[in-house]
Amino acid sequence: MKETDSGTSTSSESPLSHSRIALIGAGVMAESIVAGLLNEGIVRRDQLVASHPREERRVQLSAKHGIEVVADNAAAVDGADLVLLTIKPQMMPGVMAELAGVLRPEQTVISIAAGTAIAQMHKGLRHDAIVRVMPNTPAQIGEGMAVWYAVPEVDQVAREKVRLALGALGMELEVEQEKYVDMATALSGTGPTYVFLMMEALIDAGVHMGFPRRIAEQIVMQTVGGSVSYARESGKHLAELRNMVTSPGGTSAEAIYQMEKGGLRTILSKSVHAAYKRTKSLADEGE
Repeated sequence: MKETDSGTSTSSESPLSHSRIALIGAGVMAESIVAGLLNEGIVRRDQLVASHPREERRVQLSAKHGIEVVADNAAAVDGADLVLLTIKPQMMPGVMAELAGVLRPEQTVISIAAGTAIAQMHKGLRHDAIVRVMPNTPAQIGEGMAVWYAVPEVDQVAREKVRLALGALGMELEVEQEKYVDMATALSGTGPTYVFLMMEALIDAGVHMGFPRRIAEQIVMQTVGGSVSYARESGKHLAELRNMVTSPGGTSAEAIYQMEKGGLRTILSKSVHAAYKRTKSLADEGE
């Protein structure tokens, strides 16, 4: 279903066709969600409302996307079917205090705040129907990964709405236990950081060999993007793909030897686990 310039649906209805969506917090991720929903024609502009404390940001978001943006969080959630808490973890206590007792039982709350457990939100919001999701930054271009968990109080109709909304950001994956959202925070939520750092290191290596930086950047960007696409479409195990390009005594074999000697696998594993431990500590701090 696509949307016309006027924000009017041009095809059949979706589960979100008559739903109102409120976004508490209007930062980068919130704007990515708004853009994704509108670009895919999943909702009309008049179905969206966001809140933000700064007037400058409210005016900017409203002018760019044609949606309602208010200062009051409680006003934003009034009449909404889905309430997205698109805020940072340190803002959760204040926002929960504002919304406690305001939410209706039939409203579904969706939180993207890293490390904030559902038990904390249940207590702070005095609300049952809660979804916890971990998106990542490629959501800004519709290529994100969103891992989410919904409590049993979220019915199938609401789950379909959540699935559709998150699908506008790229790929969505519902998991059966909340602990997997914490794991996803370390693997996919933080994942772009690992990839960007490795790409930066490869570019620097190219410059060290003698490439102009812009050429090294082009080569690395295409090599990484092409490798991901090839791996996805081939359906082969990554080890098999690696072996296909590793000739005995060749350049790949020598490069792999140096990476293994340097403990690349171990460092990556330790880094992901450290991010996971930090996610858990954020939950403890929230308590």
